[in-house]
Amino acid sequence: QGQLVESGGGSVQAGGSLTLSCTASGTAYSLISQCMGWFRQTPVMEREGVASINRNYDTYYADSVKGRFTISSDNAKNTLSLRMDSLKPEDTGMYYCAPAGPNAYCYYPVAARADFGDWGQGTQVTVSS
Repeated sequence: QGQLVESGGGSVQAGGSLTLSCTASGTAYSLISQCMGWFRQTPVMEREGVASINRNYDTYYADSVKGRFTISSDNAKNTLSLRMDSLKPEDTGMYYCAPAGPNAYCYYPVAARADFGDWGQGTQVTVSS
């Protein structure tokens, strides 16, 4: 059906920047037909929707990252990116890309598609103070 592979994580100091990438293969994760997003999780926090984007490049963000993170996509290459600026220690977590919402349209708040369970390995982001 498809695969999601995240990359680009790392360790940075507060105030630093990172850009995450997600490569989506298979028709199940086509940006043309599916809103896609970024999610993050820590050992003490449930998975949180961070940002989403649809084929028209409409974007949605969690309040906690608005103004600091920028989601983008390349529909032709079926790739998703998340530029993270002004990073804070509370941004630390494992970041995943996944379908966000039931169809091609994105909604607020950012939430994973209800039937999705094929999470990738994720990419770790660690922000030190």
